[in-house]
Amino acid sequence: MITKEAVLAQLEKVLDPELQINIVDLGLIYDVKAKNSDVFILMTLTFPGCPLASVINKEINDKVKKLKGIGKLDLKITFDPPWDISKMDQEARANLGLIGISNTED
Repeated sequence: MITKEAVLAQLEKVLDPELQINIVDLGLIYDVKAKNSDVFILMTLTFPGCPLASVINKEINDKVKKLKGIGKLDLKITFDPPWDISKMDQEARANLGLIGISNTED
């Protein structure tokens, strides 16, 4: 049986090609559901029209499909809500020198 935790562990191996930070820590993963052998992932990209979307998509498919017993993988991309740096974890923000910076409105 596939678990959400196992999927997230695989997604942490997928790096944003430009930033070299994993997509989980970047806050690109909005939801992961695992039911029996099937997996649903809802995610976003840093901006619409990201030229590396196909690279990230392929990496996600490659990594998640390495899970033993994986069935169907349903990957959906949304821009609602849009991504911003506040979705990044603290360590990722620190690695990019973004601590104390936010582009969200108070």
